[in-house]
Amino acid sequence: MSTSGPHNPCMPSTIDALFGIELPIIQAPMAGAQGSAMAAAVSAAGGLGSLPAAMLTTEGLRREIGELRARTDRPFNVNFFCHEPPSFDAARDAAWRARLAPYYDELGVARDAEPSGPAREPFSAEMASVIEELRPPVVSFHFGLPEESLLERVRRTGAKILSSATTVEEARWLAERGVDAVIAQGVEAGGHRGMFLTGDMTTQLGTFALLPQIVDAVRVPVIAAGGIADARGVAAAFDLGAAGVQAGTAYLLCPESTISPVYRAALQSEAAAHTAVTNVITGRPARGIVNRIIRELGPLRDDLPPFPLATPTVMPLRAAAEARGSGDFSPLWSGQNASHCRPVPAAEVTRELAKGWLRRS
Repeated sequence: MSTSGPHNPCMPSTIDALFGIELPIIQAPMAGAQGSAMAAAVSAAGGLGSLPAAMLTTEGLRREIGELRARTDRPFNVNFFCHEPPSFDAARDAAWRARLAPYYDELGVARDAEPSGPAREPFSAEMASVIEELRPPVVSFHFGLPEESLLERVRRTGAKILSSATTVEEARWLAERGVDAVIAQGVEAGGHRGMFLTGDMTTQLGTFALLPQIVDAVRVPVIAAGGIADARGVAAAFDLGAAGVQAGTAYLLCPESTISPVYRAALQSEAAAHTAVTNVITGRPARGIVNRIIRELGPLRDDLPPFPLATPTVMPLRAAAEARGSGDFSPLWSGQNASHCRPVPAAEVTRELAKGWLRRS
């Protein structure tokens, strides 16, 4: 039976029953900004904590899931990227390095400096084996879905499957492939856009314009994401037909977050009011606080290596600048509403967000 079509009034009103959680609040997976501690805290509080796996090795994923389960026996989500690995273009890479060379010289970084840190890898057969072994209750994807054979391996574990849609067309595409719920990612959301059927930024809608359109278009639960940082935003999302809410930026200042002091300072400064969707840091559109590299080279351009191949060239600049206390070249991912981003425990953030749903119940 097709899973697309008009909204189904018989489906569960919220995602708590679908995922076996108490509160229909999902903590957005934020690669590079958190690990198992935050996911466990949110799950223990009754929401759905998420563990980002795009920058983990298979052993790292096993370790993080083990630590998460040691902290809580509640359901949790493991998130993967599923982008198509790009081909390396030596000429494009050289041109991008040349464009960044003045910054290298200014910061005293050798032009042939090798980047350090984890890569961003798409979901693979090796990761599918870890999912089969450890059987997390929920698995989510960003940038579409993996190839059908890998997706079927995940499905056979019994995991509920989620993915992000930034347009109605993407939501229908996901529903037709059997996801259990769709995340409607509005353009206000921080971090990488989940767009995968188009690269046209003019198609990207705000959360409260996108959400009701997707709710009307598919017969699976829809989770609202983007710019929702307090109980009022949560209540508004449910009023528009959401079955759950996903929040990310609201958690970034929590003690469980792993972001740098430079990043924390930016989120608490006036700069957090100025965000843009940019591709100059990773090669793929992502919303972050406007910093020097975005102002001077971006926000969007078409002459840099594709995601994630643009990242290694920027990483040495980031490291050198952060050592001086500057976020000029850092990925300061943030949504458009950082006003309720506070340095309080993740459990407290989860319960505060959930008040928007509890008041309606």
